[in-house]
Amino acid sequence: MIYFDNAATTKVNDEVLDTFVKVSKEYIGNANSIHKLGFLSRKLMKASTEQVCDLLKVKEDEVIFTSSSSESNNLAIKGVLDAYPNRKKIILTTILEHPSITNTLNSLDVEVINLKLDYNYHIDINDLKEKLKLDPILVSIHHVNSELGVIQNIDTIGKVIKENSKAIFHVDGTQSLTKIDVNLTNVDLFSASAHKFNGLKGIALLVKKEKINLAPLINGGESQTIYRAGTPALPLIASIAKALRLAIEEQPKAYLKVKEINKYLRDELSKIESVTINSKIDSSPYIINFSIKGIKPETMIHKLEAKEVYLSTKTACSSKEGYSKSIYLLTKDKEISKTSLRLSLSKDSTIDEAKEFIKILKDNL
Repeated sequence: MIYFDNAATTKVNDEVLDTFVKVSKEYIGNANSIHKLGFLSRKLMKASTEQVCDLLKVKEDEVIFTSSSSESNNLAIKGVLDAYPNRKKIILTTILEHPSITNTLNSLDVEVINLKLDYNYHIDINDLKEKLKLDPILVSIHHVNSELGVIQNIDTIGKVIKENSKAIFHVDGTQSLTKIDVNLTNVDLFSASAHKFNGLKGIALLVKKEKINLAPLINGGESQTIYRAGTPALPLIASIAKALRLAIEEQPKAYLKVKEINKYLRDELSKIESVTINSKIDSSPYIINFSIKGIKPETMIHKLEAKEVYLSTKTACSSKEGYSKSIYLLTKDKEISKTSLRLSLSKDSTIDEAKEFIKILKDNL
């Protein structure tokens, strides 16, 4: 099997799964209970939280555990709007955001303004400075785009925001954490999910810097933080700490390996006359988006599936659309946007898999 759909979800690391099982069996107490079993669970939750905070270089009270990046993104956006009711309801973003951002913004009574992008799909800093004069409450952007792999310079963007406005800066880091370097110095809110770095589904996080206020989406009794009620999912919390540690330790070696595979794939795909590579050369090496002229992506997906090769048509959360809205808005080419495919790598991908993929792809054109 060749699995090239890692941007949708990754294979669970055996050590992470072992941690989940061990904690599930041995720490049966509710971390909020006052008896001994509750104390032991609370102690482990604190240790796991501290490990995550150390790895992210943030303070212990700056991490909120959630169920998914979608929940983290919703909590960031809605939580800020509800916590600052007197601020202008203006939000700056881009046309390249994940549906958990765009659909959330479209559901709210806010003014959404898209920032200009340059030739490489990076945010135009001069346009950002100009639009910050509108006094937005929030700037919400991705670090790495899930469809094309576009990398935004969140450090520079964060500095510009801090120097020119009171806007809160939210970054969707779902496709960047453990894959490329992440510096949260100039970021106020940061979303990520464990299943993107060989962790379990159902556990994610939102970094919330201590100076930022948030109104909770879920109200109830005492929990891991005041920002999200509910019994703490201790086995999942312990597992995300393990997954994050392992992935960050492996990041430098994995990056070089994936970059080499990416170069091979780009070189080979560029030799195929019917293929257009949509991802720019400076995109994340973990994602390559390309289109095959004259072939419906669903047709190619099923042809490849028959050979046990797996990739996707686009971001999994928007795969029901008939075309890629992001690619169409950028290229203005309906044919390219209708035929796009996303190939996404992981630390477990190999050059031999890449070679076999190219062979199978050519055989099915």
